[in-house]
Amino acid sequence: MSDAQNDPRRARREAKVSAILTEAWQLAERDGLALISLRELAAGVNLRQPSLYVYFASKLDLYDAMFADGYRQLIDYLDSQPMPTDPRAALEQFVVDNVRFSSTYPVVHQMLFQRTIPGFAPSPASWEAALEFYGRARAILTRVGADDQDDIDIFSSLIAGLCDQQIANDPGGDRWVQHVPRVVAMFLTGAVHPAT
Repeated sequence: MSDAQNDPRRARREAKVSAILTEAWQLAERDGLALISLRELAAGVNLRQPSLYVYFASKLDLYDAMFADGYRQLIDYLDSQPMPTDPRAALEQFVVDNVRFSSTYPVVHQMLFQRTIPGFAPSPASWEAALEFYGRARAILTRVGADDQDDIDIFSSLIAGLCDQQIANDPGGDRWVQHVPRVVAMFLTGAVHPAT
């Protein structure tokens, strides 16, 4: 039995935090991340605005929780997708899954991969979720022999570009997803067998 199940107050608190985060994502989708209204957020979860501070010390604290929650959503999504055993096919699938997730949840993508909130930096605790994602990406790259830090930097730039183009030009579609095999082939040619 989990601690939350043993402690009804903790369970209620976790449920309220979950409800606040769900409402915050909905407001962010409607108005943009930087324009989340704490008054509207509180009203959406049947609280008065000052009562939000029981759960989040500040708006930046709320963003920190959203950052960690966004990475949990991304990791859960990746876990729900079948992963091929072939290393190259697994790399392609990882990219496809990231582009599709970002296209489906563009506000989450913005929170995780773009610096859109002035003054926001994730806490060490929230950063742990980002490191888990990074570790997964690095493991997949290692399997194809692209484990140099420069390779990882280039790879992350390629994924970011595909995600941004998909979100901006064909949200929910496959226009940039279909380019993944070619992009991965170009990456592997340069990363694993660099031109001399």
